[in-house]
Amino acid sequence: MNKVVVNKPQPSGQYDKSKKNKPQRTKESTRRQAMLNTHRINPFKYDMNQILETSTMDPAKASSFLASVIAKASRVSTKEAKEFIKTFLDAGDLTKDEADKINKLLDKYSRYR
Repeated sequence: MNKVVVNKPQPSGQYDKSKKNKPQRTKESTRRQAMLNTHRINPFKYDMNQILETSTMDPAKASSFLASVIAKASRVSTKEAKEFIKTFLDAGDLTKDEADKINKLLDKYSRYR
């Protein structure tokens, strides 16, 4: 006579062998940071270009500056982008008024994530 084997649920103290040796992953929470809202990137670029057209910065430098500000603000944080802007202010490429306008734009187009 053939016996039918039925899979029984394992007792709560035992685990499946495939899951036994895998390390447990815990989700670490990170602090929420203000970052550039990527859904509003085009209006941000437009406003930044308006500021950079009237600035004293060399136009060849302005395009790479804009790309770097967007990259830092959208991937790291707006705080890092503001520190990057401060280095250009200290170098004399931007005036205090222009740097303040750019910082206000970052605040306007940012969100916490």
